[in-house]
Amino acid sequence: MTTAELRETPLFGEHTALGAKIVPFAGWSMPVQYPTGILEEHRAVRTAAGLFDVSHMGEIELRGPDAEALVQHLITNDITRTAIGQAQYAVMCREDGGAIDDCIVYRFADRFMIVVNASNRDKDRDWIVAQAKDHDVQVKDISDDIALLALQGPLASDILAGLTGADLDAIRYYHFTEGEVDGAGAIISRTGYTGEDGFELYIEADAAVGLWRALLDAGQARGLRPVGLGARDSLRLEMGYALYGNDIDENRTPLEAGLGWVTKLDKGPFAGRDALQRQKEAGVRERLVGFTLRERGFPRHGYPVRWNGQIVGEVTSGLHAPSLEMGIGMAYVPVAAAKPGTTLDIMIRDRPCPAEVVRTPFYKHGSVRR
Repeated sequence: MTTAELRETPLFGEHTALGAKIVPFAGWSMPVQYPTGILEEHRAVRTAAGLFDVSHMGEIELRGPDAEALVQHLITNDITRTAIGQAQYAVMCREDGGAIDDCIVYRFADRFMIVVNASNRDKDRDWIVAQAKDHDVQVKDISDDIALLALQGPLASDILAGLTGADLDAIRYYHFTEGEVDGAGAIISRTGYTGEDGFELYIEADAAVGLWRALLDAGQARGLRPVGLGARDSLRLEMGYALYGNDIDENRTPLEAGLGWVTKLDKGPFAGRDALQRQKEAGVRERLVGFTLRERGFPRHGYPVRWNGQIVGEVTSGLHAPSLEMGIGMAYVPVAAAKPGTTLDIMIRDRPCPAEVVRTPFYKHGSVRR
């Protein structure tokens, strides 16, 4: 895809005005970092707050008498366990159990909204439409009408409180409300991808610039910074959160990816259930694990992983973690090598760097866990 063909979010002009470095990502021109740099942006989110433009994400709306039944068929999790005003993390699978995408489902009084990854928007929409053919449901891709801002960090609630009359303390983790922020109608969701407390704000696209500026102004004295894709990646990896396309894809099942906790095989039929049930009974052969380097190094995506002298996989995500000052990463390894404490070698420029399998999250002090 050429630069001319890349899409731009409603905030593209704000990013360029702030001096952001723009890169292609999932078909979009997106800010990877601002002049202060990735490390400063990362630290701001861990200690104060950061503001992200994630308007490239996709939103698909389902309405109608069979909407809940369709959602239940589409996802691995059990949507019947949610109440109005609650969100749920899940995976959508093919019939063979391969992960089409991971997503968040929002339950409203009159509809559901499925938030999908930008790179999968068209694929996911087409899959949902195909699965809806026997259901009385209206499926609508509302992505172009929506902008999505993520305000993340231990001071996020304090910053947002000055711009909304919503009772933020009443919004529990993975719950949401509808209200106004700086005069714009918004879905205010206590969710995020950083391990810190914070909110994701779904607003009309034409309100994005005004709200972006208002949030930056409100948070300036508290250390709020705009944050790009670079720190978004380092923050999510420190928490062991999977990135679709790296750590999970159609060739992997949620059971292999460590997402058995959102795979409810006892809820009844859903797309991929039979294949996943067979895999669970037989036992997975490989599992996604986290690892830390025992020596200084940078475990990049694609580096080979060696166990007992044999190459058994490759790094799916890896970096030098700013909050931990060590190399961390994730990789699929044989089940026999997936136990915490197992020694691996990460081949960095053909040199073995010893690593240890560990439980995630790597970073255990995020405000979202307090």
